[in-house]
Amino acid sequence: MTEKQKLVIFALGGNEISPIEIDPVTGNLITPDLPKQWKRTAETCEIIADFIKENQDSHYVMTHGNGPQIGNILLRSEYSSKYLHKIPLDVCGADSQGALGYMLAQLSNSLQVRGLDIHTAEIVSQVIVDPNDPAFENPSKFIGPPLTKEEASVLISESPDYSARFYKMTDKDEEIWRRVVPSPLPLGIVEIDIIEACYLSGNIPIAVGGGGIPVVRVTPKKNARGETYVCNYGISYNREISESEKSASVYKGVEGVIDKDLASSLLASLIMERTQKRRQLAPDMPAFEVELVILTSVDAVKLHFQEHNEESLSVLTLEKATSLYESGAFQEGSMGPKVKSMINFLKAGGKKAYITQVDLLQQTFSGEAGTTFIH
Repeated sequence: MTEKQKLVIFALGGNEISPIEIDPVTGNLITPDLPKQWKRTAETCEIIADFIKENQDSHYVMTHGNGPQIGNILLRSEYSSKYLHKIPLDVCGADSQGALGYMLAQLSNSLQVRGLDIHTAEIVSQVIVDPNDPAFENPSKFIGPPLTKEEASVLISESPDYSARFYKMTDKDEEIWRRVVPSPLPLGIVEIDIIEACYLSGNIPIAVGGGGIPVVRVTPKKNARGETYVCNYGISYNREISESEKSASVYKGVEGVIDKDLASSLLASLIMERTQKRRQLAPDMPAFEVELVILTSVDAVKLHFQEHNEESLSVLTLEKATSLYESGAFQEGSMGPKVKSMINFLKAGGKKAYITQVDLLQQTFSGEAGTTFIH
């Protein structure tokens, strides 16, 4: 029987690329400028490169968030709309994948100077969602900078497509609002074959960035001659078919931001499923044991987060994680989706996964830090 190989998926949160900083003059939260983002990303890549150097028998995939960046891209588009065309949210997501993938590709430099001839490849990824997902009618994903309630009210009144919600209170009991956009659930990954080919070659794909660009499969309009696939911007595709032929896999973008942890969990689940199917046809194909690592700003999953009775959880079984999640123990839009991603991964057949800080990566794998999820 073929010996199992390990595939580790690193899902990088915003803190590993663009940590929030406090302006020393105003005390306001600010997003670091580009040089600071590059420096932080380089530091993250150095830590991951050390891990890869010590674990060369494994394969690797990287994913990443894009919350601050996609908010900034959208703002630039709207601020310049007097002079340039606006950019829809799905294209903003594609832009962020390219830019952040370019930054994370510094991992190649870190590996090369360690004597490892391994390269990274940013794969602009389309992630399939349901066009009828209720999230499109109930925007919930916070993006962009903080707003006062008054500022949010003005923006909402000026544009019927703009949505904002209460985010949290300030230390002075003032309401903070933020823009919200739809966040549909990820169902499939269009470029899964390309992602697999990349890691099987021994290189490292950077995939489903920002959760992936949300796309929906186009249902063809049938006519006497064949089918017509109507996409965005007045573009359509025609083909002649026989009755026995299946519809073509044609997709079009929709506006939304997919949760990157849920998309990373889906990626891991698809890899496990596809590997199993391949090995049924060719038993000599490598068998992969997939592990999912979510890197975030906290050192572990916690109960009663930021309260006097805060408690770090070092190990969570599938049963315990599910029970806590369903009881509402974790914050929506923060730790909640991360724990849900782990539950999905374990239910799909994953054996072990982690939530930790990048600085604690080695200690987490040795059981000395972070939170380990087990089936």
